[in-house]
Amino acid sequence: MKQNVKSIRPFIGAENFEISRNFYRDLGFEEVVLDPKFSLFKWQETAFYLQDYYAKDWVDNTMIFMEVDNTDDFWTELQSLNLTEKYEKVKLTPMRTMEWGKECFVHDPSGILWHFGEFFNK
Repeated sequence: MKQNVKSIRPFIGAENFEISRNFYRDLGFEEVVLDPKFSLFKWQETAFYLQDYYAKDWVDNTMIFMEVDNTDDFWTELQSLNLTEKYEKVKLTPMRTMEWGKECFVHDPSGILWHFGEFFNK
């Protein structure tokens, strides 16, 4: 294929759509409501779709990796948002360093696992 790829946008589910919408806005994403039960969440050039649909097996096995410039700075900002105090089911896992890079983790209110990290060598 010789097409220029512009983006990739995963679809994720939400156990409680309103709580998840609030969470992602608090995290720093901009919401674009596409339908009462379907929104696009954007952060600069990165985006995903959140839908008012929940299948436990699917959500429990969803992981998303989002590359950031500086994981140390991201972790500091992430902690300042007080997400675990605002959202009962949200979990933050501190950074770990591996041979390929660094990453920290966030479980969203539905249980989706986000990896926020940087690569040492691309």
